Order: sequence, then structure tokens, then C-alpha cells
Amino acid sequence: MLKFQTLSIEAAPKASQAILQNVQKATGFLPNLLGTMALSPALLEAYVTLTSIFGKTNLSETERQIILMTNNRLNGCAYCMAAHTTISLMANVPSSVIDSLRNNTPIADPKLEALRTFAGVINETRGWPSSEQVTAFCAAGYDHQTVLEVILGTSLKVMSNYTNHVAQTEVDQAFQGNAWKPSKEIQPA
Repeated sequence: MLKFQTLSIEAAPKASQAILQNVQKATGFLPNLLGTMALSPALLEAYVTLTSIFGKTNLSETERQIILMTNNRLNGCAYCMAAHTTISLMANVPSSVIDSLRNNTPIADPKLEALRTFAGVINETRGWPSSEQVTAFCAAGYDHQTVLEVILGTSLKVMSNYTNHVAQTEVDQAFQGNAWKPSKEIQPA
């Protein structure tokens, strides 16, 4: 397979440079994922924009991370699991929730567990949940808006997880302390 480059701001296409500069200014470094996405200014812009939009949902940071990390785990994305573990820790997501997401074990809080389960359903059914699954999710305290916001978070993870799979993105030093390996049943053939 052809090796994908992780571009610096200077080496990136002009249309990607301002986005990368803003990310570096906000985070203090340029994550390898975005340096890889920079080769396609449209993908980079879509990912950064959708990340911002996902932050505008009615979901808490913990709920957003549950959706994102559930998709990361199901998609077998080691890069994003390490990154989102770090992000979750920085955002004070309870460590018990993070551990459940990394290890595919139930979350003690029934409402958050319903979200973890439903995010998995959306991923695994490719957006074809049964009416019973939607009803159970809503009975746990969520609504139809949240159903759609789970789809939004899943869409965001398709962009990053699939980019990392194809490009074999190296995990940044900032995330390496939270390295993660997918289980054997998730790893590609």
C-alpha cells in the first residue's frame, strides 16, 4: 500500500493551511490525523467543521465521548481511541466511563449505558435500528433529537476512523500514554 504523508502546515495545500494553523493554535500541536487529512482540503474542512457542529448538540461532553469512543472501538481505530481517551481525561469524563468504553463493558449509569448501547446499534446496523431499539433508547431518557445526534457523531467517526485505517496514521506522542489495541475480532483480515 502507498504510504500516506502526514503534512506540516507549510507542506499542506494552501486551502488546508489556515485550518491547520487554527488547530495548532488551539491545541498547541498539529495532530497527525489532521496533517494526514490536509492532503484533501475538503476532508479536512469537513472534519473540523463537523467536529465543531457536534459540539453544539445538547449532549454533554461525556455523552459526546461515549458516542465517539463507541464508534472508535467498533471501527477498531487505535489512533482515535488513544486520542479520545486523552481528550476525555482532559474533559473530566469519569474514568469508569472511559474504562467501559475502552473495554466494551457496561457503564454503571443506566442512561449512559443506553447511549453506549444505542451508539453501537447505529454503527453495527449501519443506521438501521429496529423500532424497538429506538423505543428502548428513548425510554432511557433520550429523544428523537438524540437519535439524530448519535448519527452525527457516527458520521464524524467515519471520516477520522477510515482515514486512520487507510493512512495508518501514527499515534501522536501526546496520545501514546493512552494507547489501545482493537480486539482480534475487530482487526482487519
